[in-house]
Amino acid sequence: MEIAVLGGGAAGFFSAISCKQHHPDYKVVLYEKSTKLLSKVKVSGGGRCNVTHACYNISQLVKRYPRGEKLLRKSFEIFKTTDTVKWFEERGVKLKTEEDGRMFPVTDNSQTIIDCLMNEVEKLGVLVKTDSPVIEIERSKNGFLLRFSEDNEKKVDKVIIATGGSPKPEGFNWLAELGHRIEKPVPSLFTFNIPNNDITSLMGVVVENAEVWIEKTKLNQQGPVLITHWGLSGPAVLKLSAFGARTLNEMNYNFKVHVNWLGDLNEENARDKIEEELKLSNLKKINNTKPFEIPNRLWLYLLDKSGIKEETRWSELKKENRNRLINFLTNYEFDVKGKTTFKEEFVTCGGVSLADVNMQTMESKVCSGMYFAGEVLDIDGITGGFNFQAAWTTGFIAGRIR
Repeated sequence: MEIAVLGGGAAGFFSAISCKQHHPDYKVVLYEKSTKLLSKVKVSGGGRCNVTHACYNISQLVKRYPRGEKLLRKSFEIFKTTDTVKWFEERGVKLKTEEDGRMFPVTDNSQTIIDCLMNEVEKLGVLVKTDSPVIEIERSKNGFLLRFSEDNEKKVDKVIIATGGSPKPEGFNWLAELGHRIEKPVPSLFTFNIPNNDITSLMGVVVENAEVWIEKTKLNQQGPVLITHWGLSGPAVLKLSAFGARTLNEMNYNFKVHVNWLGDLNEENARDKIEEELKLSNLKKINNTKPFEIPNRLWLYLLDKSGIKEETRWSELKKENRNRLINFLTNYEFDVKGKTTFKEEFVTCGGVSLADVNMQTMESKVCSGMYFAGEVLDIDGITGGFNFQAAWTTGFIAGRIR
């Protein structure tokens, strides 16, 4: 029995390894169209590789996936976060958990993960062929015919597709021709561009707990927000971009975003806090005493925007300026014009419809003998290691091949 795995990323490698572990007598060949292997693993987490996330409850874990939440539950019951941690640690790669739940190798080096996967492939006898783009797949009587070029084709018994996402629908045409429904691919995990807005002068400022929402939608997230030289980023913005991927695409990435810099505090709470500060610090300068846990640079910026001079004493604060300050603190509005890819981690939503895949085997429902793993499926997670966890899970299951 010969199995072809298409794609030399995380899902492809894990599929090939799983296949060889479950079926040692099978010939498993991994084909990668480029000359590079595990390139996303290399750059993930700033070169440290965010392997997974310390979310061990499946009900909570599936909520981190804007696409695929319900169906992924079946998959995670087979291979979950604890299985990922155990798998790597059994091969000498110890993982550590950071405060935000992200998990990295203790070496803080993605090469550790790459070496582990490469060593496992070599040890098990998986053949790896780079610079081998498959241009067409044909179903044959007892398997598949892979065509690499006009005069180069290969017959295999079964195939695992782990070719990753595609920014354009045409990238999935070869799978659509085999009968699969394709969900339109659109970008996920991106930051918001806010051109010509002077808040970018605060680049590098992080507000640890802010609330962000998109006007005229129900999209809302809370968490850290980072001000950059082009606009807004950070976990809350990235989550918002993931859950709103299709909606924001339909808006052509032109929309109004609102930020409550105070997170859990609403307008009424903010007003109460300021009234309290007026009583406690009425003779103190407003720039030296802030009643909220926000960065000082942001506080001074909002005072300026509210028409309040830094040397103003609390007792001198006019009602008009106070109201403006409260509004800027709890409902600061930005005009977003476009997006920027989050670091090098290009992620799309869309791909092969999960309705066409058995999520307990990863086998196609419309093309028996064909299996799927990773981002080629209409699955994508928020930032924090969830996309890799989906790759390990779907790869492990696909490799079990029936």
